[in-house]
Parts: sequence; structure tokens; C-alpha cells
Amino acid sequence: MKKIIQQWLIGLYGILIPAGAGSGLLTACSLDEHPKDQVEEELIYTDALSLYLNAVATLYSYIGGNTDGQGLQGTCRGVYDLQTFCTDEAMLPIRGVDWYDGGLWEQLHLHTWNSGHGVLKNAWLYLYKVITLCNRSMEKLHQYNHLLTNSQYEGLRAEVRALRAIYYWYLIDLFGPVPLVTSTETSMQQVKQSSRAEVFDFIVSELQQTLPLLSYENSVERGDYYGRVTKSVALFVLAKLMLNAEVYTGEPKWQEAIDYCNDIEELGYRLEEDYISNFIVYNEHSTENIWVIPMDKDLYTNQQQNMFRSYHYRHAAAYGFTGENGSCATLAALRIFGYGTDDEDLRFRLNFWADTVTDIEGNYVLDRSGVPLVYYPTEVRLDLSGSKYVETAGARMKKYAVDLFAPKDGKLMDNDIVLFRFADVLLMRAEAKVRLGLSGQEDFDLVRQRSFMDPRPCTLENLLDERMMELCWEGWRRQDLVRFGKFQTVTGDGAMPPGYTEDSHTSIYPIPADVIAVNQNLKQNPGY
Repeated sequence: MKKIIQQWLIGLYGILIPAGAGSGLLTACSLDEHPKDQVEEELIYTDALSLYLNAVATLYSYIGGNTDGQGLQGTCRGVYDLQTFCTDEAMLPIRGVDWYDGGLWEQLHLHTWNSGHGVLKNAWLYLYKVITLCNRSMEKLHQYNHLLTNSQYEGLRAEVRALRAIYYWYLIDLFGPVPLVTSTETSMQQVKQSSRAEVFDFIVSELQQTLPLLSYENSVERGDYYGRVTKSVALFVLAKLMLNAEVYTGEPKWQEAIDYCNDIEELGYRLEEDYISNFIVYNEHSTENIWVIPMDKDLYTNQQQNMFRSYHYRHAAAYGFTGENGSCATLAALRIFGYGTDDEDLRFRLNFWADTVTDIEGNYVLDRSGVPLVYYPTEVRLDLSGSKYVETAGARMKKYAVDLFAPKDGKLMDNDIVLFRFADVLLMRAEAKVRLGLSGQEDFDLVRQRSFMDPRPCTLENLLDERMMELCWEGWRRQDLVRFGKFQTVTGDGAMPPGYTEDSHTSIYPIPADVIAVNQNLKQNPGY
């Protein structure tokens, strides 16, 4: 069994994951068939609680992360970056000797990546690692089902199936046709690609079948299910799948998207009165946040690294942290927000630091020369080498409130990282209605009114802009641009990159070269 799993991992990942990389992979990936530091399974799975903790609860430790490429959000060089830094929302400009990184970020910004790009490989490995763990967990639930009642078994199995389906959704969104494997006993020779539509159908079926078995949770009664995959989480993903169904399968499913959004609303979720309350320290009481990565400096190792890599060094020092002086808003994002105009969206200042910088008490932050530090949003360029704004160009991330007591340079904060929230549900429903020729104005207005913004017609163009202003830094922009048919032609400065042709890049990423090199059953995506 162990050798079969090991062979499959090589065929799917392109590399051998080292022992200790994650629960369920400790023995599967080790060349040592009898590692001395392993506890015998019979001593681990002894009752219902131990089975849940070791076969299900451990899976949630992988939703976030603390190292490059791990987690759905919060870390660097992984899934989140592929959804954000290839768009007109944010960029990591070259700042002299900083942030070139072998052209890594430049390639994302200009859409000139290839199958050897390191961030692509990180995302592929991470997503399939969690899928592997889910497969193994379901096998353990089956093997030790005598420890559970029938309802316990079905409920836990449904939770793991739904989590696995969510990870397959991230895979087809990023990579298109991917291997669909549901057992750890599948050999390398059996690992083959399924079409994007086939995997889409699998994901939808898994989520629909598990819905009646998933724990009920609404925006008030969360309890032990906070941060877990519940009905509301599955319904949100189903709504997203239907909203993007035309991209994934060629067949639009707008009415189905509306129906799933209605189901979420019936669970009691609603907009918070104050936009920023969704992102404060200790934001677990938000009535809007549907799925989060729980953060607790005393309990978890999950990190929020995105603010850390955005702050100027002196800005971070004002909080007692260090910063990496990197990511910022693009010129295109500034135009959408109306930065510097009489019509500037009020959410711009909630999501970005711009102009003169102050600390938590409102005092000016001083730069290296002792004068107030100023960010210059409109001076950002892809390559700032030689510019007098090399350190200060670009509006910086401000999404989450600063946790002054967060260790690890502020990265181990107590603000839960928001993955899904109800404002997105309203915008999804509004968009689906407009695409059906109906009015989405009511939902659209609710989102804008919460932020005290004047009414606008609910058109597709305005909806795309609204999604940027409401959901920036939340990892949706690439998916939105793809759905609106604008991903191929939009870069961070709003212009086509040098040498662009219609065949220059596609809306999906290439399968990592290392993966294809060891498994000839996999075919590269067109255009790469």
C-alpha cells in the first residue's frame, strides 16, 4: 500500500513529498517502511473523538499556512498570488534590487509565465497534497467506521468529500483539465487527466450529495463548526461554480447561481453595518463572513503575510514589525476606485494606505530621513529601478486591522482571514440576474449603500468594477476577469503587455513542467 501511494504521488506531483509534510502523508511518502517516530494506527484511532481529530480535524490545518505555497490565503507564492498578481488589482513592482526574484512577479504581471514558473508548481503541489489527505482520511473513516454511529460516519465523510471537492474547484479554476483521483490506491499509470467539464460535474455532484449531510450553520449559531465546511460553505462554492459554469463547461447556469445565493441568504447571513468590521482583530462574530481561516496566535500557526510584504520598512516599524515593502495597487485599480478625484470610492481608504502614512494613534510615520513617510500611488511602475519613488510608489494593503500584539512581525495575527462572505453573494446574484436580462439593482445597491456610495446602474461593467472595490485583496480578481472575458488583455497598468498577441496566453495556467516530465499521461494545456 505505501509503495503504491508513493508511486502515485510521484506521478501526480512530479516530486516526492518528504516525510512529515502532512498528516496522512507521513508514511505514504517515506522511503522508510517502518519509521521509528510513528505511532501505530491502533493507538491513534481508538474512539469517535480520536478518529475525528486525526482523520478530519487535521485537514483544516492546511487551509491556511505559514510557509511559501501553503494555504488558500495568507501566505506567498501560491494560490492567492496566482489569483491576484496577474490582474489589474495588485502588483509586486521591481524596486531596485528588491522584488525582481528572477522575473517571477514580472512574468505574472505581464502574463509571460511558462510551465516552469515556481508559483504554479507550488499551487499544484499544495492543492493535490490536500486532496491526497482527503482521500486518505475517507479511507480511514471507512476502515474505522465501527467507532462511529452511522450518522457520525456519514456526516464526517460528507465533510471530507466536500472539502476535497472545493480543492478540485480551485484546481480546475487555475489549471483546467486535471487528474481526478479519489483513492490513494490509484497507481501512477492510472493517473490521467479528466476534462474541465468532467471535473466540474464531479465537484457539483459531490457538493450536492453532501449538502443534506453537512452541519447546519448560520451567521449566529456557529459554535464548533466555525471555520469548517458546512452547508453555507458548500452552497457558496456551488454558487461560484454556477456563476463560472460557462467558463468551465461552455454552458451558462445563471439561474442556478441565483438559486444557490438565495439558499445562502435563507441561512441568515447579512451585511455587517460597517465594512471594516469583517476584518478587525477578533472578527469571528461577523454576520457576513461565511468561511474563514481561523487565526489565533496562541492556538494556530496560520499566518497573514500579505500586509507584511506590502508595508514600507518604516511603516511596519511604527507597529513594532518589519516589512518587505512590496505589493501595491496598480494604476488600473486607482482608476476604478477613482483615487484622487471627487468621486473616490470610500472603500479605497479602507483597503489601501495612500499619501501620508500614520501609525495606530494617528501620528505621522517618519521615513529614513526623518520626514513624514508618503506613499505615491500614481508613481507605480513595473520597474521602479532608478526612480526617486523606488521605495514609496504604490498604495499599500490596509485590508485587515493591525494587531499590535501579533508576533512573527505581525503575521501571527488574530484577524481571521476571510475566504467567503455575504457581500460576494449579493454581487453574484446581481450579476447572474443581469446576465439573464433581469434587474440586479437591489442587491447591487445594498453593497454600495453599506459603504455610503451613491447609486449606480447595475450593469455588467459596473458590476466588475464593484467587485474590485468591494472584494479587493480577497483573491477573486483573476476569476472575475476570466468570466468577463478580460483576463487576456488586462494587465496592472490597464494596457496590453509588450509583444502581446491573441495567442500569447490563455485564461488557465500551464500544468507544471516537472509534473508532466514524470507522467506522460498528462498533456499540456493549449498555448504553452
